[in-house]
Amino acid sequence: MKIMVGKNVLATMLFLMGSGFFVNAQSDEKVNYAQREEVKVFINEMVEQHGFDRDYLENKFTTAKKIDSILESIAKPAEKKLNWKQYRPIFVTNKRSSKGKTFMKEHKVILERAEKEFGVPVEIITAIIGVETYYGKHTGKYTVFDSLTTLGFDYPPRSKFFKSELKEFLLLSKEEDINVDDMTGSYAGAMGMPQFISSSYRRYAVDFDGDGKRDLWNSMPDVIGSVANYFSEHGWKKGESVMHSASVEDVSIVKEENELKPYVSFAELQEQGVHINQDLDGKTQVTLLKFVGKKGDEYWVGLDNFYVISRYNHSALYVMAVQQLSEKIAK
Repeated sequence: MKIMVGKNVLATMLFLMGSGFFVNAQSDEKVNYAQREEVKVFINEMVEQHGFDRDYLENKFTTAKKIDSILESIAKPAEKKLNWKQYRPIFVTNKRSSKGKTFMKEHKVILERAEKEFGVPVEIITAIIGVETYYGKHTGKYTVFDSLTTLGFDYPPRSKFFKSELKEFLLLSKEEDINVDDMTGSYAGAMGMPQFISSSYRRYAVDFDGDGKRDLWNSMPDVIGSVANYFSEHGWKKGESVMHSASVEDVSIVKEENELKPYVSFAELQEQGVHINQDLDGKTQVTLLKFVGKKGDEYWVGLDNFYVISRYNHSALYVMAVQQLSEKIAK
């Protein structure tokens, strides 16, 4: 997901996954990856450096499928075609917020425990799961091993990244004792209800139900705790806001492309004619953002927590969707 690759949700077209925009149709093309020289090198590394059984890996790569629909999807990132006016109605809906309220009631105890431990609001955790997989309804049906093999060895623009994720995926399957054939996800290898990619799963997933495993498919405590831990590890500031609507006197100061990371003090923006309706310390670092909204251009001031949400998916549109859905859920 130019393809935006975050530390977990990396494919841009996953943005539309919760709305049924994608059909997870897998081709049955067999190419016998095990015969390829670069795959043999990969297998050698996994055997010599990580203790994998050579016969096991050779068998897996012999039977792995090259999925052409994945290569077609990743070559056509969807977000470049959407503006905020088009993007918002996909995710910030009454139906999705209503289901979010139900989700919060059903998992109230776990959500509140996660908020207490990690400092991340229950509505933000809920909104992430709501945007990513419609509260677990659309987690992806691709076999992750096939997805990452296809992208790692047949998508040259990002082969290095996806081969790295394939390594992380195999290590994850070993650590968590999960059959690779049972691990399904998005076409880009994002897994479970929170759509973690393999490296993020290994680094940020937590065993929040205490059963000795980190299960992002079936354990709601693990899902909720892992999302909260992800934000905590990326610097979420408890009690601080995400963004504020702004008015701009001189639109020429707005950058052509939205910058996710705060780059200027709010005091400097005030001097240039940027105003918000909330009190904000002038020393606070912010980013000035512009979106094409339903009623024309919208201007927003994003804070550190805005940037933290963008670590989940490197898109300003994504952050806006999560934040505004969380506000509807919290009402």
